[in-house]
Amino acid sequence: MLSALDREHTVAPPGFSRWLIPPAALSVHLCIGQAYATSVYKNSFVAHFGASQTAIGIIFSIAIVMLGLSAAVAGTWVENNGPRKAMFVSASFWAAGFLVSALGIATGQLWLVYLGYGVIGGIGLGIGYISPVSTLIKWFPDRPGLATGLAIMGFGGGALIAGPASRQLLSLYDSGYDPNVASSVASGGALVALFLTLGIGYFVIMMFGVVNVRVPAEGWRPAGFDPAAVAAKPLVTTASVSAANAIRTRAFWLLWIVLFCNVTAGIGILEQASPMIQDFFREGTTSTVAVSAAAGFVGLLSLFNMAGRFAWSATSDLIGRKPIYMVYLGVGMVLYTLLASVGHAATGLFVLLAGVIISFYGGGFATVPAYLRDLFGTYQVGAIHGRLLTAWSAAGVAGPLIINGFLDAQGKPGSLTAEDYRPALFTMVGVLAVGFIANLLIRPVPERYHEPGGADVPAQPRPADQVEPAVKEATA
Repeated sequence: MLSALDREHTVAPPGFSRWLIPPAALSVHLCIGQAYATSVYKNSFVAHFGASQTAIGIIFSIAIVMLGLSAAVAGTWVENNGPRKAMFVSASFWAAGFLVSALGIATGQLWLVYLGYGVIGGIGLGIGYISPVSTLIKWFPDRPGLATGLAIMGFGGGALIAGPASRQLLSLYDSGYDPNVASSVASGGALVALFLTLGIGYFVIMMFGVVNVRVPAEGWRPAGFDPAAVAAKPLVTTASVSAANAIRTRAFWLLWIVLFCNVTAGIGILEQASPMIQDFFREGTTSTVAVSAAAGFVGLLSLFNMAGRFAWSATSDLIGRKPIYMVYLGVGMVLYTLLASVGHAATGLFVLLAGVIISFYGGGFATVPAYLRDLFGTYQVGAIHGRLLTAWSAAGVAGPLIINGFLDAQGKPGSLTAEDYRPALFTMVGVLAVGFIANLLIRPVPERYHEPGGADVPAQPRPADQVEPAVKEATA
């Protein structure tokens, strides 16, 4: 039964439509995107464990660090074993993380939640995040940005489903919990039931991706696709670079800096979003932005995050990966400057500036797999992507530290104003400038790092009767 997970048993039959792959990948990313919805039950955790905000926040930090580390360590294994086995392992770790955490909640042992959601679930996060990337790029060599954007969009949008669903489940399991009141906390029993429900539910949903994912047959390519036309674009190669060689290139580490800077700047806003909009429009000790409106702002940022992952990555197929990162980083510097200088002038202006910044944050995540494909080929792009995600782990620590460090120096929460945020926001401008320069310095990978034999050079196309009908129609 387990042999059905092997790569050789996941090769697509003739006539298989590649458009079935993005939904399979999306089913995984929508589930692991729940990581962005942990704030829903944060106050309930604080009350249940009698712990500080920082002690509970560490759960999320451990998960993100493990995401980057597991993606880096398991990247080559994912590449060698294929997407089906990787998705199954991801689902198993992700679900087990919820179940172990439920045990920790039931027994009042916070360290079990660290182990469950943070370590075990974090491993599921990392493997699940990279599991469909290489497969999507091989199915969509003509539109890699669109393909990866469709899937990775799910990680940004997972919280839009998980947040409201978790609140409603908590109110179902605890009649004293009011999902419309920010200060309402759920009982320990409700939290246990929530984690059991999420663990089982997410495992079932992720199995949809496991069952439906396929890899293309050797030599397959879309009808009408000309590899020479793609290779003619700047920075795009038809050669192959292994994961071991990729980390020896200057291009990899420059792109690591680019991703680190883009994520650091975006996380700075995401982590502080709700109190930030209230502080920007504070009059004395009272904010003109209500708690409910601040919560709505957080939801709106999730929409910008999700939309940016699809729209900007799809745009990169048209204008190129390097130019789109010039937009993310260059325009991002301008937007951060405006946010610091005039963001307090009007609520609508603040929301617009922050929203576009977060769309660049999401777009950076979705575009980077295609950027890696351009530079290093498809040979081990999933493993290379896994190693690059250590930049996310580092940024997940650096971004909140920068913002919170400046804010702690300015005053106490609830008394801060827009002026108190300016040093932190201008620091983010400098961070983005570093990333902008790193992106400008990226050059094609030297031939000495290429694999002998050109393993990534596309083989002869399959006969027309083996090309999927949907593609033939699209290219007719």
